[in-house]
Amino acid sequence: MNGAYIRFRIMAWVAGIMSLILWFVDIPVKYFLTVPFLEDKIDWIPIVHGYQFPIYIITVMELSYRLKWDVIKIVKFILAGTLPVASFLAEKKVRAIYNSSK
Repeated sequence: MNGAYIRFRIMAWVAGIMSLILWFVDIPVKYFLTVPFLEDKIDWIPIVHGYQFPIYIITVMELSYRLKWDVIKIVKFILAGTLPVASFLAEKKVRAIYNSSK
């Protein structure tokens, strides 16, 4: 389980950072500021987010298989990857579960 735990922690941080960038940089610049110069500079953000999120889901599924989570818990952890800060909280919760199982 150690490998699945480490992979999840890394992807939870990546998902959290990418969600923050997407919600607080990409979306405001594209839909509220409408500055063409900045829009060209941030075109990569949704692409990177789109590639990293399925990897996050795979790490959640792997961890849930090893920890034998029910479907509700799996869905909660997957949804945590969509909201800024929620994936950081999910990572903290998994860290507590992992440390208590040692």
